[in-house]
Amino acid sequence: MSSAPTCAQVLMRLLREYQVEKVFGIPGVHTIELYRGLPGSGLQHITPRHEQGAAFMADGYARASGKPGVCFLITGPGLTNAATAMAQAYSDSVPMLVISAVNRREDLGMGRGRLHELPRQSDVSRGFCIWQHSLTSAEQLPEVIARAFQVLSSGRPGPVHIEIPIDLFAAPMPGTLEDYRACPLAAPPAADGAALETAAQWLKAAERPVILLGGGAQGAGPAATDLAEKLAAPVFLSLAAKGVVDERHPLCGGANLSFDCVRERVEKADVVLAVGTELAETDRNLVRANYRFGGKLIRVDIDPAQLVCNANPDLALLADAGAALAQLAAALPAGRDERQSAAATEVAQLLADCRGEWWPGSEERFAWVQALREALPQDGVLVTDSTQLAYNTNHALPLYSPRSHLTCTTGYGTLGFALPAAIGARLAGERDVVALIGDGGLMFTLGELAVAVEQQQALPILVWNNAGYGEIRDFMDDAGVAREGVELRTPDFVALARSFGAEGCRIDRPEQLADAVAEALARNTPTLIEITAS
Repeated sequence: MSSAPTCAQVLMRLLREYQVEKVFGIPGVHTIELYRGLPGSGLQHITPRHEQGAAFMADGYARASGKPGVCFLITGPGLTNAATAMAQAYSDSVPMLVISAVNRREDLGMGRGRLHELPRQSDVSRGFCIWQHSLTSAEQLPEVIARAFQVLSSGRPGPVHIEIPIDLFAAPMPGTLEDYRACPLAAPPAADGAALETAAQWLKAAERPVILLGGGAQGAGPAATDLAEKLAAPVFLSLAAKGVVDERHPLCGGANLSFDCVRERVEKADVVLAVGTELAETDRNLVRANYRFGGKLIRVDIDPAQLVCNANPDLALLADAGAALAQLAAALPAGRDERQSAAATEVAQLLADCRGEWWPGSEERFAWVQALREALPQDGVLVTDSTQLAYNTNHALPLYSPRSHLTCTTGYGTLGFALPAAIGARLAGERDVVALIGDGGLMFTLGELAVAVEQQQALPILVWNNAGYGEIRDFMDDAGVAREGVELRTPDFVALARSFGAEGCRIDRPEQLADAVAEALARNTPTLIEITAS
C-alpha cells in the first residue's frame, strides 16, 4: 500500500496540472521538504544566483510566453530579495506565482527569533501583489492554487504570493496524487452588447479616429490591425505594446506617444479608442502631462479601475482586449483604399516629425539602433534595461510581433532586469533573444550569467559601456548639478564573461554589431558583447 502524498508533492502535481513547466528558485534549509516533491514531478528547476534573479527570470519567461512565471523562495530573505522584481512585475502587469516558505505555524507572530523570521512576512508582499494568501492547513492547498490561477488568468495579471509554513510541506494529503486535478479556468469578461454597439457606431462615423494600444492588448494584434484598416486609423503603442501591431504596417505610428506631434494628432481626433492602457506617464516614456482628449474617448480594459485611470472615458468597455476589438472589427464595413492611403501618408509624416523631436543624443546613437534592428532576428525578442541606447530603441527601433519587447525602462524602472529576464525569455521557447543592458545595470545581476552558461543559451548580451550611469550623468549636467555618484569603475567585461565560461568580445562601431550578434546566436553559450559608447 502506497503512502499518502505530501503537501509538497501535491503542490508539484497541481503546478503541472496548470501547465507549469519551469520554476525558478534557490533551495534553503526551510524548503528542503518542498524540494523533496520535485523529482519525478515533470517540472524543470532553474537555480539563479540571487532570488531577485529568480523573479526577474520568471518575469521574462511570463512576458515572452504569456504564461505565469513561477518562483520558489525561502522564508524571509528569499522573499525580500525578490521583492524588487515582484514590484516590477506588479507595475507591468506580468503574471507571476511566487511560492515561499514561512516559519512554522506555532511560531508565527511570536517573535521567538527563529531563523529567517519576519514579524509579519505576508505584509511584505501585500503592497505589490494582486493576491496574497497564507496557508494554515495542508488541505487548503488545492483550493488556494485554483484561486491563484483563476486570478492570474481571468483579470489584470500581476504577482500572486502564497506562503506555506515549513511544517506543512511534509504534511500528508488525502487520496493519491492522481486525485488532484486543475480546475477549468474562467474565460475573461466579454463586452456589454449595447456598449459595444455604441462604440461601433461612434467609430464608423469618425472622420479622424486614433487607436492607442497598451500592454493589456498583447493578444489583440490581429484584431487591432483589422480594425485600424477598416477605420483607416493611425495606431500608436505604449512601450509595453511594442510589436503588438507590426511596426512596419503603414498605419502603425510605433511607440511615439511622448512626442508633441503625436500628442496633437491624438488630442484632435474625433474618436480615440484606448485599449489596455493606463494612459500614464510611463506609457508616454515619462512625459508627465496627460493628453487632453478633444473628441470622444472609448476605453477598453479588463480591469475596471483602469477604465477611469488618468482620463475619464465617454464610453467604457470592461472586456478582454482581443475579443472586444474582434467584435468591433466585425461590426464595421471594409475600409476604403483611398482613406487608408491618406492615413498611411499622415503616419509617415508623423514619424518624420517625431524624429525632429528626438531628445539630445538620440541622433548620434541612431546608427546603433539601425544596426541592432539589422542584427535582431525578424521574430526575435529584445530585452532592455534602463540604459541610454535602450531609451532610443524604445521609439526608434521597429518590432514586428507581439511579446518581442521586454523592458523595465519605464513602469517601476529598476536596474538589472535585462540579463535574468532574457534568460527567462529564452527558456520560454524557441525564439531568439537579445539582451541590452548598461555597464551599471549589469553589475546588479551579473551573477546570473552563470545560469545562461549552465543552460547553454545562445544569448547575445549587449553591454552599453559608458563608464557610469550615463543618463543620470547627462541629467545632472543639464540641471547644473555637480556629477556625484555617476562615474563608475567598470571591470574588463570580456575577461569577466570568459571567467564564467561565456564568450566575450568588444566592438566600437555599429557596422560590427550584426556579425557579433550572428556569431553569438550560433554558439551554445552566452556571449557578452561590450559596446564602447562614445
